[in-house]
Amino acid sequence: MRIAIVHDRIAAAAAPDVADVLVQAAAIDQALVRLGHTTVCLGCDLDLTKIRRRLEAAGAEMVVNLMESIEGHGRLIHLVPFLLDVLGLPYTGVGAEAMLLTSNKLLAKEWLAAAGIPTPPWVTADQVRLTDPLPTTWIIKSVWEHASIGLGEHSLVGSTDPAIVQEMLPARAGALGGVCFAEGFVAGREFNLSLLAGAAGPQVLPPAEIIFEGFSEVQPKIVDYRAKWEEDSYAYQHTPRCFDFAADDQPLLQSLTDLARRCWECFGLAGYARVDFRVDAEGHPWVLEVNANPCLSPDAGFAAALERAGIAFDEAVGRLVADAERRFMKAAGGVKM
Repeated sequence: MRIAIVHDRIAAAAAPDVADVLVQAAAIDQALVRLGHTTVCLGCDLDLTKIRRRLEAAGAEMVVNLMESIEGHGRLIHLVPFLLDVLGLPYTGVGAEAMLLTSNKLLAKEWLAAAGIPTPPWVTADQVRLTDPLPTTWIIKSVWEHASIGLGEHSLVGSTDPAIVQEMLPARAGALGGVCFAEGFVAGREFNLSLLAGAAGPQVLPPAEIIFEGFSEVQPKIVDYRAKWEEDSYAYQHTPRCFDFAADDQPLLQSLTDLARRCWECFGLAGYARVDFRVDAEGHPWVLEVNANPCLSPDAGFAAALERAGIAFDEAVGRLVADAERRFMKAAGGVKM
């Protein structure tokens, strides 16, 4: 097929978290060519008419959707999938509605709670969703932005009074994409589980734990912006992934796997995804986020999980394409593309 790889339009001096989508696009482009497809890469902005015209001019039969934001706004991430639905083009990854639900962390938490999937309590400027006992520490996050944007040591706030935390949110919003919330901080271990679509349903890839090597008692054990993007920082160099676990971790790993599958079903995910967890001191897992378009760079966690599972990157890309075609044909009543 002729496949368009659609991604954010990137400025020359973009920050590393923004420019990383070009690394993903290049890796996928090479994989698709090796699989026999013809490709074109398209950087997209808010001019949806231009995007449509470029897709038509390219003769695209399918789209690999790598959109993470539009002109720096994560809250617009779902616009391109909705456009592709209108154009009748199959695309990789989740549908537009699921992208909207998962990219808004508050909507996602509402859905998780409604489905009985454990997620930490949260506070917004005008809403409180608490559990007993009350959190003693909170982490303030962006509602829309991902990639740990805005996260750092300053993000943790100690308080047992939700009203005090609420009062802090308006002042923090500007640095967090314009709107933020506070989530009860789960002190403990951090895991992420990646999922990849297959003909028989999603495959949960091997669980990965983030190890906080040498962190002091006062150093927050979180994967903040520095840990993800600043290669010369202590946090980046001392938060490796671990895929090796003791035998007594197996019940926990099975619980994480089951919860990851439930998240896939709850949101109607497709293609690929990653579910982020914290596990408290009593061994109880909590879902932090459901990422419907995790990073596909060769050095990122999804690629590491693929390697651990013995799945070649090209094979994974082929499965994404096959899943998009399969879902498109099903929606079209079985009509071959």
